[in-house]
Amino acid sequence: MTGPAVATRIERQMGLDESRPASARLMRMKTVSSRRDFLAAGLMVPVIASGSQRPPQPSKIEFRTLGRTGLKVSPLGFGCMTTSDPAVIERAVDLGINYFDTARSYQGGNNERMVGAALKGKRSRIFISSKTQGKTRQEALADLETSLRELGTDYLDIWYLHNRNRPEEVTDELLETQQDARKAGKIRFAGVSTHFNMPEMLAWLVRCGRTDVTLASYNFTMKPDLTQAIQAARAAGMGVVAMKALAGGFSRIQRGDRLYGVNPDSLTGTLRQEGAMLAALKWVLKNRSVDTAIVCMTDFDQLDENLRALSEPFTGADESLLAAQLAYIRPLYCRMCGSCGGVCDRGLPVPDLLRFLSYAENYGQFAMARARFLELPREVRDVRCGDCSSCSVNCPNGVEIRRRLMRAQELLA
Repeated sequence: MTGPAVATRIERQMGLDESRPASARLMRMKTVSSRRDFLAAGLMVPVIASGSQRPPQPSKIEFRTLGRTGLKVSPLGFGCMTTSDPAVIERAVDLGINYFDTARSYQGGNNERMVGAALKGKRSRIFISSKTQGKTRQEALADLETSLRELGTDYLDIWYLHNRNRPEEVTDELLETQQDARKAGKIRFAGVSTHFNMPEMLAWLVRCGRTDVTLASYNFTMKPDLTQAIQAARAAGMGVVAMKALAGGFSRIQRGDRLYGVNPDSLTGTLRQEGAMLAALKWVLKNRSVDTAIVCMTDFDQLDENLRALSEPFTGADESLLAAQLAYIRPLYCRMCGSCGGVCDRGLPVPDLLRFLSYAENYGQFAMARARFLELPREVRDVRCGDCSSCSVNCPNGVEIRRRLMRAQELLA
């Protein structure tokens, strides 16, 4: 292929102006130096970034068995919620990641379509999970049909009932719907995702015996009883997938993230938490009862960093990093433990609101945070914590509940 032809193909992928002469565009390509743009264009050549080469990748991934499903999954899974560049997903497959997680609700319903396009032609090599927030059989099945169409597949490997935090939210009707979908060949395994109150939910799902895989919030900020609940669920044969492994991702502060209006350079100078996110991921994966951890990755740098968790041990230095990180995020990050009871005296679902806030502030997903907020009943959306002289919820972990809820209302209401 000639130089001008290469420029045309690459610039189409990069969204550059095709109206310029091909020779001029080829010259323009020479000024593009970021690893993201070159890899997105499919140029698989060594690239120097920030004065160093791409970190070495693990030569071999030690796959783990996803509970009684028997599926052999990469310990690092790909959470697609915040990903907008399909080239990052394609690169992850090439590097051996084989578990990809999305949901009907992500990015206004558009995430599944992007994921399906990125994984086209790779279906036999990977596992795909998606989720429904449907509360009835009809709603759930409608979501399933849409998910299959958008993903361009005949079946899901795992289909989760999404964000179920109390046993009564996992109804017999929905469990039977999952089994019917399985018999119809539209899903292989049934799952339930839970964001808070995890120890109780895991124990209940084990007793219920109708769920193959659980997707649970799990990270270094959480109490030991959750680790014990995960180990018990895995011992009972349930597959365990961890989410929220990075505890909000508070230290990716030099990548353009806006944290509470604080200047990134100033915050970096104060915290000096380089490597904290890698340490957080290694902390999760050292628990062998976790079969895979889905981590949101938006660029090649994050993919490279996270892959290191598969080949590097968890060390004392990592422990020290996480201790310092925990001290910083203590007043900011909800552990989803359920200790507060979940609802204040005025009916606010505290963990849900703080989770929506993390979508906006830490994941950069304001539209999704706003959409989740608008799903709340009108009487809940109209509550303003500034009208209360004090908060009826006292977080045992030190989260400044009233201030954080006011911040959520300021952003989302």
